[in-house]
Amino acid sequence: MSKPRRSVQFQHRGSNAHHGRRPSISDMSEAVSDPGSPGPRMNGISEAGHDEKEAPPQSEYDKKKQTFITRTIWTLVMIAGFFIAMFAGHIYVIGIVTAIQIVSFKEVIAIADVPSRAKNLPFTRSLNWYFLGTAMYFLYGESVIYYFKHIVLVDRVLLPFATHHRFISFMLYVIGFVFFVGSLQKGHYRLQFTQFAWTHMAIGLINFEAHLIVNNIFEGMIWFFLPASLVITNDIFAYICGITFGRTQLIKLSPKKTVEGFVGAWILTIFFGFAMTNVLMRYKYFICPVNDLGANIFTGLHCNPNPVFLPQTHTIHLPLLLHQPPVTFSIAPMQFHILVFATFASLIAPFGGFFASGLKRTFKVKDFGESIPGHGGITDRMDCQFIMGFFAFMYYQSFIAVYRTSVGGVIEMAVQGLSAEEQVEVLRGLGKYLVGQGMVGPEVAECLAGVVAKRRK
Repeated sequence: MSKPRRSVQFQHRGSNAHHGRRPSISDMSEAVSDPGSPGPRMNGISEAGHDEKEAPPQSEYDKKKQTFITRTIWTLVMIAGFFIAMFAGHIYVIGIVTAIQIVSFKEVIAIADVPSRAKNLPFTRSLNWYFLGTAMYFLYGESVIYYFKHIVLVDRVLLPFATHHRFISFMLYVIGFVFFVGSLQKGHYRLQFTQFAWTHMAIGLINFEAHLIVNNIFEGMIWFFLPASLVITNDIFAYICGITFGRTQLIKLSPKKTVEGFVGAWILTIFFGFAMTNVLMRYKYFICPVNDLGANIFTGLHCNPNPVFLPQTHTIHLPLLLHQPPVTFSIAPMQFHILVFATFASLIAPFGGFFASGLKRTFKVKDFGESIPGHGGITDRMDCQFIMGFFAFMYYQSFIAVYRTSVGGVIEMAVQGLSAEEQVEVLRGLGKYLVGQGMVGPEVAECLAGVVAKRRK
């Protein structure tokens, strides 16, 4: 005789258990649409004898709404932080650029890392960071020595590091290279050499270009802010034009990019660049090279402006058939240069983003990281900025920079090219000249003459 089964309840519709019929599909639909009702459950028998309360899945609209809110908030935070740093002084902007390149390096290295195999190679990641530190020491040292010769070359402690900077950097790299070769392990050669090559590629594409961006900051805040703002506004204009009248796909790597958005953004970016340049040229804080790292928007900077920022008069002779006098107008050469900057930011810089998209597709990742909520990684936002900063540096040095003899340059030639006695003679002769010009008192010349006499004894 079989035992009666207990705790088994046959589900019926609502409270009509006495009807004894099985629930229909419509009954189940009602139960699903009303999870709080005592109707039947789709999964049959309840484990606890009663309904379980489950949170309804988030709709696609809610997900997009939440992503948009998060993205907007962090966009405003980044914009506010950027302007605060820019107005606070050049040193803070350099700090931001330094942080960006370190995080970008970390993200790019991470997508090619193989954690399961790297566990057996404890020095792989350490070497990656060592080579990054060596590269930054070399690149930042080059910038500091070039732009602050008048400080570095007269300091007793810094002088040896400045005069032997490149050799010190080379030896640091050699130490890392030797350590890498010594850490090679059988069975892991491919991974180790892949990481070695990947690290050097990341340094070349990220840190070297970031170094040039830092040089742009030293040359004047406008050479940093203007290229960066052109890339940002071009991206915004491309999005607006694309969703408004975009029809033709531009490139397969970025399916949402359209030809119409690409061209429309180019035209609007030119107008924006022309207007923004007209504003920035009026403030020496933006156009003057850095001669005081403690300067900010309130203290300002002082310099003789680069001729590219000074208005020049141009005359256009109209055809004789119009019988009109020549048209004369004044415009700064920078207003012509900005056409080139805006064109590069619109037509070439986006390919830095396409390159990054191809790289992410290669490793089958959506973003380089999650450093910025709603945006992905730092690299996802800076992929176009690196190549734009590279272009800004090369263009400025080739067509805009004015090369004059600087105090630092004279000190460098005296320190590296003259003996101690010759340096004293130069100092004494310069003292006589200043006394003759009435810029210093005769006691200065007498003091320098006494120093020369002591040196000869």
